Amino acid sequence: MSFPRILALCLGLGGMVASCLAQTDPCNRLPPPSVTVKRLDEPVTINTQYGYKTLNHLGASLASPGHQILGLTRGNALVQLEIKAPAYIDRTGQWECASPQLVLTYGFKPMTVYVAKEFPEGSCAYQEIHSHELRHVKAYQDHVAGIEKELTATLTRRFATAGPWRGPAGQTQERLQQELNERWIPYVKREIERVKSAQARIDSPEEYARIEDSCGGEIKKIIH
Repeated sequence: MSFPRILALCLGLGGMVASCLAQTDPCNRLPPPSVTVKRLDEPVTINTQYGYKTLNHLGASLASPGHQILGLTRGNALVQLEIKAPAYIDRTGQWECASPQLVLTYGFKPMTVYVAKEFPEGSCAYQEIHSHELRHVKAYQDHVAGIEKELTATLTRRFATAGPWRGPAGQTQERLQQELNERWIPYVKREIERVKSAQARIDSPEEYARIEDSCGGEIKKIIH
């Protein structure tokens, strides 16, 4: 049944036009649009196979001048936006209505904490370095949790507040995917990358110096 015919039938009902349209609109048969946000909560892996010189190479962009990198936390930002759009196509094959069902999965995977192999597990130096890196882990975790509400609200406003999308038949899915790729995946990535400022505050020159001076000079003996 095409929209013009629906309208003609409903006009004969006088003041009940709006109600009639709501009941006979075939787009109402579709599930309502939805947005689901899933935050990754992956276990943290500990890696102690690299020496501090290798860690300095791996984390060169993070190094504080005059200080060695004794531990490192690396999180790989993951953003997945999946879209399904159950659709109704009218009998003429000219138009369709589709209901976006969006699922966002985001976070850091994997998350790895490196402690230089010169500092064996159980030693004072290991504990100091490991504790420092766990602050980075917490900063990552707090950040992804902190942006969840805003991500959900922003995506819901765009995809799940105005009912089914209407347009020429066969074009809605492509239109949705293009918008995700060009606008929304970059947007989520930008939000995740804002964690860099919190991470930089943890790696202050004062904190580097504190760790190097800890454990009665144990660390300095190895790196100097």
